[in-house]
Amino acid sequence: MIVKKAMIFAAGLGTRFKPWTDQHPKALALVNGKSLLQRNIEYLQRYGIRDLVINVHHFADQIIDALHTHRGWGSTFTISDETALVLETGGGLKKARTWLEDGPFVVMNVDILTDMDLGSMIRDHFDHRPLATLAVTDRKTSRYFLFDRDLQLRGWQNVKTGETRMAGESEATVLSPRAFSGIHVIDPAIFPLIRQEGKFSMVDVYLDLAARRPVRGFDHSGSKLMDVGKPESVGQAEQLFI
Repeated sequence: MIVKKAMIFAAGLGTRFKPWTDQHPKALALVNGKSLLQRNIEYLQRYGIRDLVINVHHFADQIIDALHTHRGWGSTFTISDETALVLETGGGLKKARTWLEDGPFVVMNVDILTDMDLGSMIRDHFDHRPLATLAVTDRKTSRYFLFDRDLQLRGWQNVKTGETRMAGESEATVLSPRAFSGIHVIDPAIFPLIRQEGKFSMVDVYLDLAARRPVRGFDHSGSKLMDVGKPESVGQAEQLFI
């Protein structure tokens, strides 16, 4: 039950994080003196994960310089260069395939901070052996994954627009909405099953595959969790994460 590798998504434009992202990547925004990138590298290290792939696009040179200057904050790293075109989560993961094919791995968004017990999530993944395990909570948001009673993924819903997408023909009569936390544990068996090309979201991949292969949720409601997506969320994060 050992996971040694992780991918950190750090290529986003950070449009909600202006004006910082007019001059810097969101990955290097500071929370109590530490960048989001450093915090998540150190978070992964607490669970023995020190071999990283980090994708870059927006102000990529600043992220690369910071990683080299700080020697990866103690982790080894490979850069997946998306400077020509940002590929979103699905395309970014697919581009990094060659670094991630030798065993289950963690994926996380650079702007998520949490104290979730990642070790418990990894154990849950190995216990059930789905294609992917998705960290979720019961918090309120505008978009939800929909799960059956066994925490199998069955659909997705945008409550603002009313859009609902199902993973095949679901026989479940009761579906529970859960908010995605931006953290995945993924089996490399997913790679040959991804049909999408170019720029696409992992949401599309999961809804495509969950109709015929298990994709599970891991509910960590009660853990600290902060999406540091806007400048005003930095102050809130600084209260939660010293």
